[in-house]
Amino acid sequence: MSIMANQHQAINLSQGFPEFDTPAFLKDKINQAISAGQNQYSPSNGLPELLTQIAKMVHRQYQTHLAVEQQLDGLNNVTITSGATEALWVAIQTLVRKDDEVIIFDPAYDSYAPAVELAGGICRHIALDVPSYGINWSLVEQTINANTRAIIINSPHNPTGSILSQSDLSALQALIEKYNLYVISDEVYEHITFDDLRHESVLRYPELFKRALVVSSFGKTFHCTGWKMGYCAAPKELTSEFRKIHQYVTFSAFTPAQISIAQMLKEQPLHVTSLASFYQQKRDVLINALKDSRFTILPSKGTYFLLLDYSAISKLNDRQFCHWLAKEKGVAAIPLSPFYQAKQRLNYLQNNKVIRLCFAKNDDTLLKAAEILCQL
Repeated sequence: MSIMANQHQAINLSQGFPEFDTPAFLKDKINQAISAGQNQYSPSNGLPELLTQIAKMVHRQYQTHLAVEQQLDGLNNVTITSGATEALWVAIQTLVRKDDEVIIFDPAYDSYAPAVELAGGICRHIALDVPSYGINWSLVEQTINANTRAIIINSPHNPTGSILSQSDLSALQALIEKYNLYVISDEVYEHITFDDLRHESVLRYPELFKRALVVSSFGKTFHCTGWKMGYCAAPKELTSEFRKIHQYVTFSAFTPAQISIAQMLKEQPLHVTSLASFYQQKRDVLINALKDSRFTILPSKGTYFLLLDYSAISKLNDRQFCHWLAKEKGVAAIPLSPFYQAKQRLNYLQNNKVIRLCFAKNDDTLLKAAEILCQL
């Protein structure tokens, strides 16, 4: 859709990347690191100063209620990766063996299933309840069998903007313990939740974390998706296995970026805590600008995505509608159906007409797009 947006000079609210720049402090620090000659391999696990700062951030965000011995140890529990996608790949390769089954919730980020299949595993897809895009935990338990190895969760959720609640994490923990499973938790939008809703990180739950790999992204947090900087937090024994694979995938991540992010976390910790209000303002700009449109606006509780139901506007399927919207009206969006497994996609298309907009854009861009969308 970004290619189509460029071809037709459409306003690009499709691909999930910020239109605005990364913080000046971070750019200054990475330039200083590069100029100072800090351009060689970093330790495979990550620079110790960055691992330490991540642990401190996790403590501030999630673990102030835990005893010291339960809190994250950066040097032994965290690994820096070349983006969250590498972290997800390595986490899946760490856990999944031939014929293991992994439960995935559709609509799902598109890197999960290929990584499971290339590890020799089998994906069991469960559709989220529409329109809340919540998890039916009874159905999850019915899907679990002797071959089930892991459950992949994603909160805040791409592409729907839904988030998991405390009761969701409790239900997940009960199943993980009852059936001796593992969890991979994709939390790349962890700092972007709205309306005072709390992100229920797996890192808040010590018993659940014992069988978990938690994936995060600096690209989302610091508006620098092109730097490809992520990390995985896991118990010591899982981290050890994770690192054995990571060293043969990228070996180490971009050294100057690690140096600058460590300094950012240390010297400007308020950026992380201000991210939710920053993006909530942008969400609200877009929602308010669309309030007189014919779209039905679905709740966005987190991420920088907003779902729109276009049932009152067109009978086209979501892919066709997005192509028409970009070519004929000059706004690029993302169809939701490609986030579904083929078997689930047809049923979804028969009952839903939903597209995704990215509001990680300047306000002028959002208002221009909304003006066009209100004319449909």
